[in-house]
Amino acid sequence: MRASLVQIDVNEIESADERRVRIAELVRAQRGVADLVVLPELWTLGGFAYEAWADGAETLEGPTAEAMSAAARDAGVWLHAGSIVERDPEGPLCNTSLLFAPDGELHAWYRKIHRFGFDSGEAAMMAAGEELCVVDTPFGRMGLATCYDLRFPELFRAMLDQGAELFVVPAAWPARRVGHWSLLARARAVEEQALVLACNTAGTHAGVPQGGRSVVVDPWGTVLGEANGDESGSAEEVLTVSFDPEVVARTRAEFPVLRDRQKW
Repeated sequence: MRASLVQIDVNEIESADERRVRIAELVRAQRGVADLVVLPELWTLGGFAYEAWADGAETLEGPTAEAMSAAARDAGVWLHAGSIVERDPEGPLCNTSLLFAPDGELHAWYRKIHRFGFDSGEAAMMAAGEELCVVDTPFGRMGLATCYDLRFPELFRAMLDQGAELFVVPAAWPARRVGHWSLLARARAVEEQALVLACNTAGTHAGVPQGGRSVVVDPWGTVLGEANGDESGSAEEVLTVSFDPEVVARTRAEFPVLRDRQKW
C-alpha cells in the first residue's frame, strides 16, 4: 500500500476557494501513485486563523466536502481530507475530519475531542467531540484523531480497544513545538503497536509558523518517511510512503506486549 501525505502551505494570500481548487488537483495527481491520501487540519482557513472561522465554517455537505469527494472519486483513492470548521445548524462550531472512499462517498467523520488553547482559541470557540471514530478500510481498522489529540494516549488506547490498527492524524502543529510532534507520533505507534500517518501543515497561519515533518511510523517506531520542517518553519511537500498493513498483526504476534495490559 502507498500513502501520500500532502503537507499544505496555508498561504494567507490564497483564498479558501482557490486553495480548494489547487488541493483538489494535488489529490487527483495521486491517481496511480497512492492508495490513501491524507491532508492536514483546517487547511482551508488556517489552524490559528481564529477570526476567519465563523465566516468560513461549513457543513458536512459544504464546498470542501464537495470538492474533496470529487477529487477522491477522480483519483480513485481513499482520501482523509483533513479537517474543516464545521457549522452544525443546531449547534456550535466543531473541528471535523472527513474520510472519503474511492467512490467519493463520505465514509466517516470525526469531531476533535481535545481542543487546543486552554481558555482561548479553539478551546473557547469550538465544541468538543464526544465519540471515537474507528472504521474499516482496506488498510485495516483506522482510528481518526486530530492534532492536539496526539498528546492524550488514553484516546489512542480507547481506539485500540475498538480494534484500531492504524491511526491517521491531521494537524496544524506549530514549529516551536515540532519536536513534540515527532516524538508523540512515534510514541503512539510504539505503545499501540500500530501504524501512524500524521500529516501536518506548512507555511504560516495567522503569524504562527507551522512545523511540517509529516510522518509515517510503523509499529516498532521506525520512521518510514518524513517531510521537511523544523523549529523555524516548513514548506509544502507531498510525502509518498509505501507501507505494509500486515506489519501490525506481525508485530503484535512477535512481541505481544499488549497481552500483558492491566486494566484498572
